[in-house]
Amino acid sequence: MFLLSCQDEIFTVDTSKKLSFSTDTLTFDTIFTSIGSTTEKFLIYNNNKQALRISRISLAAGTNSKFRINVDGTNSQNNVFTNIEIAAKDSMFVFVETTINPTADANPILIEDSVVFEFNGNKQGVLLEAFGQNMHLIKSTLLTKNTTLLTDKPYLIYDYLAIDFRKTLTIPAGCKLYFHNNANLIIYGNLITAGTFENPVSMQGDRLDKVKFLDPVSYNYVAGQWGGVYFLSPTGNHKLKNTNITSGYVGIYSPNEDRSTLPTIDIENCKIHNFVYYGIVAQNTNVTVKNSEISNTGSYTVFLNGGKHVFLQSTIANYYANNSFEPSSRDKTPAVMIMGLQRSAPMQTEFVNCIVSGTMDNELSIASRFLTDYKGAFSYSYIKRKDKYELSQFKHIRWYNFDDTVFKQSTYNYEQKKYFDFMPDSISPARHIADPATASRFPFDLNGKNRFSDGEPDAGAYEWLPTSQNN
Repeated sequence: MFLLSCQDEIFTVDTSKKLSFSTDTLTFDTIFTSIGSTTEKFLIYNNNKQALRISRISLAAGTNSKFRINVDGTNSQNNVFTNIEIAAKDSMFVFVETTINPTADANPILIEDSVVFEFNGNKQGVLLEAFGQNMHLIKSTLLTKNTTLLTDKPYLIYDYLAIDFRKTLTIPAGCKLYFHNNANLIIYGNLITAGTFENPVSMQGDRLDKVKFLDPVSYNYVAGQWGGVYFLSPTGNHKLKNTNITSGYVGIYSPNEDRSTLPTIDIENCKIHNFVYYGIVAQNTNVTVKNSEISNTGSYTVFLNGGKHVFLQSTIANYYANNSFEPSSRDKTPAVMIMGLQRSAPMQTEFVNCIVSGTMDNELSIASRFLTDYKGAFSYSYIKRKDKYELSQFKHIRWYNFDDTVFKQSTYNYEQKKYFDFMPDSISPARHIADPATASRFPFDLNGKNRFSDGEPDAGAYEWLPTSQNN
């Protein structure tokens, strides 16, 4: 059966004819309450040989719905659309957004509805579901007294969160900080992050959905989602423990210009990963990095210029790639740059039980007027440098060979959906080369695994373990 329109279009009225949809359930990733979602969409298909008139498209919850719909580019104030025509063998989009109201719940809130299609006496629908997360919202805030953040709900930060001079911001275990585009954590005073293996502190961008590329990719895999952590006091004393900082423009940035007064940053069991520019910049800053990963940056992964710098049992890996989801490619700078030439306080550098690797031939560079007199000590480490340093400061070093397989996963594999994994490969040259005395200070690696499980500790933040023991 069919009808003719004024344009002589043939419309079926056969009740057996159905619509098809690109999905039966449209699911939103977690959305912060009171903050509008990104726009999701699905397709309606009319696979019939005649056109079909949809008498009504609406939301099942009506005016109580938390969702909003747009049909083929057209809005409706009440989310009701009537007499929508879809040609034979044609399709059209339905766009969906939502805003979830805040509640007192700390746990995510599930909201559901459905888009209902009524035609020829039939009803079909597509389910809509979203999780809303309540949060503490911070906008352009300077804290002027010692402050400890809460852990009942995550924090969503717009513009900046700053702590004033001579004051301390403490971020306790399990606290989650989500930063909006270009937002920063600015430390004029002191910062303490007190994460644990079980409940780390985390800092990342606020996009919890996925990039729609060849395959959906988490926005947390995309650098440049927020600004970074800036230490702007020459007298600051900062301690970061069990903290994950990911996917901003910079990780930790300490641009101190005062050569007589140096801030101190102590980093332990931390992961600083995936930045458009730098992982750690320490200018005229004393830095200690222990049992940590600093990885994947568009420029220097670690830049040191002035101060005392100690890296123990840590992995510095730069395999930042110009994937389709990254905003930029890597420049030609090394993973580790030690600059002792200008505007710098006296320098002293120590690397023990570390891995320095990446996509370049020479991932460690020292710029000093007199290399032989440079106050550096590098030992029991794997260093990717084709042009080896023949200096007394380097002892028990495993230097780069062309055929080295250093890490378990040093690329993002689309097909297998395997993300970067900087655990040593089973045949890695970084295995079994660590100094046991130094390794004993960190008996558990960054994954919480026993570093002495086979009696011979590996260099870097991670201990190789068979797959059966790594779950």
